[in-house]
Amino acid sequence: MSAKPPVLVEAVRINQIGEKRTFSLAPDAETRRAIAMWLKILDLPRFEAELTLVPARTGWHLSGRLTGQAIQACGLTLEPIEEQINDTFGMDFVEAEEAGDASEVEVILDEDSPDIITDGRIDVSRHVLEHLSLALDPFPRKPGAVFVAPEETAEISPFAVLKGHVKPRTDSDD
Repeated sequence: MSAKPPVLVEAVRINQIGEKRTFSLAPDAETRRAIAMWLKILDLPRFEAELTLVPARTGWHLSGRLTGQAIQACGLTLEPIEEQINDTFGMDFVEAEEAGDASEVEVILDEDSPDIITDGRIDVSRHVLEHLSLALDPFPRKPGAVFVAPEETAEISPFAVLKGHVKPRTDSDD
């Protein structure tokens, strides 16, 4: 994926969420092409996202439903494969602690840990595209495509070709 994902909606300031913010995203053809390039897939003919951002007990909660159609290359034949997208997700956010020692950083490697908001904004686009990438089949394979391993040769050494072609050197060659 390229460094910067396409923007579907501007980042949301947490002080502007209120009781609830909803988003209905249906990117145009040009944006879907940019998303497909970012995801390194062949095409994204259809993609929609329905999102809700609400305050939670501690922080905020973003939930969404992603639907669409993606076209990827088969991992074996490289032929196009159509894939239907129908996925839901939910994630929590908390604001970064402003107080405390800035030199200490606590890293929690827990799937259920909330994402940290550092600048007072939630980048909804980034999270939607990350979940879209997770919804795609990481190993697309066309039905019936089978991997056939090449036959192994008896001699695997790269020097096997030289065997028999080079005469060993003897003292009489001097």
